[in-house]
Amino acid sequence: MTARIRTPEHHEELLEYRLSLRLGPVHARQRLGIEQEAEARVTGRDRRSFHLENLTNAPRLIRLCLQAAGLYRRAQANSRQLKTARNTFVLPDLPEAFEGYRILHLTDLHVDMDEQNLQAVMRQIEPLEYDLCVLTGDYRQRTSGPVDAALDGMKRLRQSIRGAAYAVLGNHDSIRMVPALEDMGYQLLLNEMTPVERNGASLYLAGVDDAHYYRAHNLHRAGDDIPAGAVSLLLSHTPEIWREASHAGYDLFLCGHTHGGQLCLPGGIPLTLDANCPRRLGRGFWQVNGMQGYTSPGAGTSVLNVRLNCPPEVTLHTLSRGPV
Repeated sequence: MTARIRTPEHHEELLEYRLSLRLGPVHARQRLGIEQEAEARVTGRDRRSFHLENLTNAPRLIRLCLQAAGLYRRAQANSRQLKTARNTFVLPDLPEAFEGYRILHLTDLHVDMDEQNLQAVMRQIEPLEYDLCVLTGDYRQRTSGPVDAALDGMKRLRQSIRGAAYAVLGNHDSIRMVPALEDMGYQLLLNEMTPVERNGASLYLAGVDDAHYYRAHNLHRAGDDIPAGAVSLLLSHTPEIWREASHAGYDLFLCGHTHGGQLCLPGGIPLTLDANCPRRLGRGFWQVNGMQGYTSPGAGTSVLNVRLNCPPEVTLHTLSRGPV
């Protein structure tokens, strides 16, 4: 009996079949089709969304500029000096069982960008105490091409994360990464919702697919089954859907994407945020239409492993009912 040899075409068919079962045929076709269309493009889907990271010479150009200013070594060292930022969300309607609940927020890891940065992330989270970990996208360095190195880094990171880990995809991530990430123990929320339970009480965690480049987010599908009046938390890669999310009724919104600017002027003023949102939503805590949000500058870097006046962070959010 001759063993059947699986060709790359068979592997691709199996992957597409698995994604269709996991996401539904329309979502799978949409994401896969846009990825195939976008391969090797420098500009975005609408020809207005410019992706600097796809320019072959971009890292060299930025490096030369920083070296000329005598800032390159400092900027590279900065990218590996993570801090733990702490934020408290006050929610008067929070179930009592969730008082003091801690959420570890990781984003924009770009784990295949710089091994020293990945090691720094794992060291930073090791002593932290938290009840839940959430990740808001951009696990890969580039926006196209191979995913194996990113998956290897995410596998090692998962071993450092204790307990449940919920994640969404970013504009750098391929939908082809989903089966492998879920096999590692990450639970992807792709226009989906899941209840989080504690001592008989619940809050509701929703997540959407990338809203920056792929425009594959669906807030209605993610939130329609959340009970009226329940406390809800939305994970999005980018803050750009802040207005939609606030009117959809979410209480909390966690995101990343902006890197806080990554290269900022003194005082943390970003040169660019690469996001269609008000600058006040570009980093840290914010509030809109009664919805509280937090945009993390992220733990990793894009284009080149450098940061100026914008330190990388892992974020620890605490939920509270407020003063007794």
